[in-house]
Amino acid sequence: MIEQVALRRYDTTLDRAGLALGTGGLMGGLFAVPLVLLGGSWSSLSLVVGFVVGATISAMAIVAIGGPLWMVCHALGRRGPMAAAIVGAVAGFALFLGGQTYGFGLFDMPVSDARTLMFRILSAIATSFILAGFSAAIGLAMWRVAYRRVA
Repeated sequence: MIEQVALRRYDTTLDRAGLALGTGGLMGGLFAVPLVLLGGSWSSLSLVVGFVVGATISAMAIVAIGGPLWMVCHALGRRGPMAAAIVGAVAGFALFLGGQTYGFGLFDMPVSDARTLMFRILSAIATSFILAGFSAAIGLAMWRVAYRRVA
């Protein structure tokens, strides 16, 4: 059993890593389109703009947040699909939770939010868990594009 696990190594190349980044950006853009629709904008221009903005911001977040986490996993030999999903989920959860809680409390919040702070934090945690699931799916898709099994 240990020998089989030792033989299950994954490796990537620079071109596959770039394609994986593009895949993650595209998935982020595709996630943004339904959000634009839920916001009430049905015009094709707003959908295209939502897709482009979502893809761009997703790619930047993947590079800035997921990239360093994944480099540590890659260096430690944790290159499997479960590691990719966990890195995606952790990065997505932290990003969305920080965005909804004024940078984890580092930035000033409106006075009106002080009365409902507990509800804001609980809501932020709940929605961050939901978005962490989507981020895990992006990490898994990126892993599938980037990595191949090495004998």
